[in-house]
Amino acid sequence: MSLYEVGEDKLFLLPQVSFASVKVRERADLQRLLRDQIGIIVPGGMVIAEEFGEWEDSKRRIDLLVLDKHANLVVVELKRTDDGGHMELQALRYAAMVSTLTFEQAVSAYRAYLAKHNLAHDAKDDILTFLDWPEPDEAQFAQDVCIVLVSAEFSKEITTTAIWLNQRGLDIRCIRLKPVSLDGRLIVDVQQIIPLPEAAEYQVRVREKQERERASPTNKWHLENFLAEIERNCGAEVAQIAKDLHDWSAIVCSYVWFGLGELRGTFTPILKIADTKYHLFVVRTDGAVVIRFINLHGKGRFNDRDVLEELRQRLNEVPGVSLSEETSKESQDLN
Repeated sequence: MSLYEVGEDKLFLLPQVSFASVKVRERADLQRLLRDQIGIIVPGGMVIAEEFGEWEDSKRRIDLLVLDKHANLVVVELKRTDDGGHMELQALRYAAMVSTLTFEQAVSAYRAYLAKHNLAHDAKDDILTFLDWPEPDEAQFAQDVCIVLVSAEFSKEITTTAIWLNQRGLDIRCIRLKPVSLDGRLIVDVQQIIPLPEAAEYQVRVREKQERERASPTNKWHLENFLAEIERNCGAEVAQIAKDLHDWSAIVCSYVWFGLGELRGTFTPILKIADTKYHLFVVRTDGAVVIRFINLHGKGRFNDRDVLEELRQRLNEVPGVSLSEETSKESQDLN
């Protein structure tokens, strides 16, 4: 496909160039630019690692490792060549290698990425905020791995392989970056060629159906099995307190979120005001109630440190609770 400039009497073909001919480098230029604007090729994505290769006996590295809003991993393989080389084979190996990545390993990779780029963020909090999770949920993390191939052009072998694999349930996208020259400027035409947008929408609906099935009560915690587990761990009295907290939350909050958490069942009351969600506390099946100050800080009135301090003081009025001034900067277990 070619790009044309519209003139008064005719269309003028814009000359195509190669990235190599205009001295655009693969890693230092294309990868850097796409890394900082990942939404161009992975809408709504979050880069958690660059040149990722945290596995044994391999020197191969993923150009960009991305997290999507469904907590799935996206392997981005980038080439500036005119045929893509053997990038689909590389990407398949990478996808297999990261398919067992845990939430904590992803946090560790993102922490290294932040340090490399001198970004003073909290890695775990950033990922939880991005996913809109009150706490880690290993059972729902990285259920699938998507592959995004980015190149100036693709060989027939690559496109045939991608179509064939997509038909068999994998999620592989081919995005073409076509450089053209216009009045001394370099213009890049970005197009997803596989799957076509219409087919991509269908694939999204299929994946969403699969995710809903995985998130059914048979696969996640719900009130009945939560109360049964907390009673086994802590007795009937604590289970009743947990039920009272749940029932109160169901009335005054927007909804109650159940998750697997870190080897423990949990539920979290979510209060939604406008477009902001407040994760008020977490109740666990080991009998603990967790106040995550880090999930409140920066939201609404909780952006004010005095408000967090007032919350700490009020919590300290509860018999048996003693929170130091430093606890408003982190999570605190209330047993």
